[in-house]
Amino acid sequence: MNYHWNWGIFLEPSPEGNGTYGQMLLSGLWMTLQVSVLAWTLALCAGSCVGVVRSLPSAWARRLSDVWIEPLRNIPLLVQLFLWYFVLPELIPETWGDWLKQLPNAPFYNAVVGVGLFMSARVAVQVATGLAALPRGQMAAGLALGLTPGQTYRYVLLPMAFRVVLPPLTSELINTIKNTSVALTIGLAELTARARAVQEFSFQVFEAFAAATLGYLAINLLATLAMRLIERQARLPGYGKA
Repeated sequence: MNYHWNWGIFLEPSPEGNGTYGQMLLSGLWMTLQVSVLAWTLALCAGSCVGVVRSLPSAWARRLSDVWIEPLRNIPLLVQLFLWYFVLPELIPETWGDWLKQLPNAPFYNAVVGVGLFMSARVAVQVATGLAALPRGQMAAGLALGLTPGQTYRYVLLPMAFRVVLPPLTSELINTIKNTSVALTIGLAELTARARAVQEFSFQVFEAFAAATLGYLAINLLATLAMRLIERQARLPGYGKA
């Protein structure tokens, strides 16, 4: 049976009654962008804190960081999303569980938290690696200048560590964007879910997923270019590529 290509499908009205098939995909693209930005913000903030704890000389601090990193890094993202969305409301007090179940846009918030925490474990390892790559004398120099350990991390060590790990952080940002597609399993209408909806309504499977592919490619290329620009602007003499 021959497949009938129809690239004009994106200009046809959707059966949802609120726009065209192309607008359906654009709404999914916008949802993907929102979840990606918020999840990456959560991953970067939480991962940086855990990475600092992991870099402390105390053995107990490293064990504490492992409690955060190992479960999040070794449990599949799909399972974690199911735990946040279906299991957590049943484990907490009933009043809180009912509130979570009735929360508007619950798939959106669960996707942000689930993807953000999943990626925070990977960011934590990258930040800890960047801190470990710095000369040990930088901590001593900060303390000798009268800074507290917290101030030394904030003003001396972390700015340098982020410069060191910007390339792997770029990969983690791209992974965050791609991982948002898993959220379709909890009902989030992101780009992949909207492409599936277009395919189910119109039976134009190749056109729908070709458009979704181009959408992901465009987002990831823009994210890569932005991170390369940040890397170039933040580079210091003697660190990174010439």
